[in-house]
Amino acid sequence: MQTVMGIDLGTQSIKIILYDPASKKCIADASHSLDLSSDSDGSREQLASWWIDGFKACMKAIAPELKKTVVAIGVSGQQHGFVPVGEDGNVLAPVKLWCDTATLDECNEIMTAVGGEEETFRLGGNRIAVGYTASKIRHLKKHNPAAYAAMTSVMLPHDYLNFYLTGNRCMEYGDASGTGLLDIRQRTWCKEIVSAIDPDRDLLTCLPELIEADSSAGTITEAIAQEFGLNANVIVSSGGGDNMMAAIGTGNVQAGQLTASLGTSGTLFGYSDTPIADEAGDLAAFCSSTGGWMPLLCTMNCTVATEHLRKLLDSDLADMEMQASMIPAGSHGVITLPFFNGERTPNLPNGKASIMGLDTSNCTKGHLLRSAMEAGIFALRVGLEAFERNGMTFKEVTLVGGGSKSALWRQICADILNLPVRILMQNESAAYGAALQALWCYQNKCDTPTSIENITKDHLVVDADKGCK
Repeated sequence: MQTVMGIDLGTQSIKIILYDPASKKCIADASHSLDLSSDSDGSREQLASWWIDGFKACMKAIAPELKKTVVAIGVSGQQHGFVPVGEDGNVLAPVKLWCDTATLDECNEIMTAVGGEEETFRLGGNRIAVGYTASKIRHLKKHNPAAYAAMTSVMLPHDYLNFYLTGNRCMEYGDASGTGLLDIRQRTWCKEIVSAIDPDRDLLTCLPELIEADSSAGTITEAIAQEFGLNANVIVSSGGGDNMMAAIGTGNVQAGQLTASLGTSGTLFGYSDTPIADEAGDLAAFCSSTGGWMPLLCTMNCTVATEHLRKLLDSDLADMEMQASMIPAGSHGVITLPFFNGERTPNLPNGKASIMGLDTSNCTKGHLLRSAMEAGIFALRVGLEAFERNGMTFKEVTLVGGGSKSALWRQICADILNLPVRILMQNESAAYGAALQALWCYQNKCDTPTSIENITKDHLVVDADKGCK
């Protein structure tokens, strides 16, 4: 038996799956929760060492005889996080995450240095959003100059895991496009934007080599093979951001496909053979991790809203489903603005949440919970309209993420997006996508190449019982 391993380094946990392509079954899985450091200034940080500890805990939970079957590994990672690494390979500071909003000033400083928001968009295809990596680099320069001076590599979370496994410093185009430093149209680092972070230092020397989506980041080191009982010739694929890997894990690898992820953040993304740069700024202009482009809407608040309301109302998931199901669409006029984490789309990093439209008849647990559920999907509706504005249309949407497990949320999606909802049998779309990318890379190495379209077609199974219209 030969298996591929998919790793998903998320915000709340790190997960590992082992997938057997021959039987088309996941034969092992493990997960480990991660802490998050938060501050009132909007800082959201983790230590890279927590990721490694979590990875080790997951590997320990997998049977030794199964680990021996692994031939390739793919890594999915939370996008935009900034891992500053020194010459010796050590991480120099806590990792600022995608949900960190403490760098708004740095975003504006970079774009002003470039010549304004419109010039930044013209050069790179994206404006510098507060979650992107670029502003985090400038923040380190201002607030931790010693670490900044010692930095020799800028890595993203998935890059760092690739580096840990292989010892190689590289980055692929999909995750790289989420730094704010890539010219997504030309698929090259944008010198003008990179220089705007620090005109006195050539930061291009700190940006890793860019590799193609079907390439290998390298072979695992001897130390990794020995520590975890893996074969020494295991290869690591290029990997990518969690949304890019979820695209693979949902078959979103050709035009006409649409995926919605209902997690801590809400995302809506499609595939394009050509770059899509949205003038209005609702869609992030990203590259895919399959050789194309992946325009994406990201909201900072999806299940965040329901989690806060559930905690406030002392409601577990089953109770939320029951209570909210008793309330009709529209929640009798209760409207939730779910900006608990500020917001990226629209760009309101200091935004606040609010609940409106309450009266004596609709101020109930069920109304509040259903309104919070609806709020996350109305935010995604903005993205669907942006896709249509840019000439992209869809006939269905594939749901992933924790929210997709709710039958009520699936129906709310179908109603608000006005599209049939598709659910796949494979639950962990990012980890599964990483495993399929690893399979793609391994088959290329073995001189039995096939397209990523064929791989997803062969290995994805629809759960017909959970779809809705």
